[in-house]
Amino acid sequence: MPCSVVLLTAASAGKRDAMTATCMFISEEPPLLVVSVDKHSMTHDFIEDSGEFILNIASSEQVGLAKKLGALHGKKVDKFKSLNLGTQPGSKVKAPAIKGALANIGCKVITSFPVNRYTVYVAEAIDYTISEKASPVAWYQDRYYKLTQEVR
Repeated sequence: MPCSVVLLTAASAGKRDAMTATCMFISEEPPLLVVSVDKHSMTHDFIEDSGEFILNIASSEQVGLAKKLGALHGKKVDKFKSLNLGTQPGSKVKAPAIKGALANIGCKVITSFPVNRYTVYVAEAIDYTISEKASPVAWYQDRYYKLTQEVR
């Protein structure tokens, strides 16, 4: 199934983490999204502590970053330093926004539930920025695709 490519960031107690994920749109009003996070990740711990995160929707320029983030574990390495991630402060959440993303969506968790080794978070988008220059990317059958052409 084709999926969005998201660079999820979270922060708590002065620490931060990032991971590659995918998210799904639930509703427009209110704007709700869903994402699942491995319970053993630092990102999970920070979301549990803060109740918030940023969904940085990857641009086609960030495919390499998405691959690298998916292979690193925050408990072993500082991903921001190791990958030289350009960030800026989130405006309404503590998590950092990743520069160069198609969009940065600040989210507040409204509910969550466990599914096997994951926690599924339903979150409300409370803030966002969109780049008019970036192109979105999708993941399908273990490959990344740039989405730039409308199909009619």
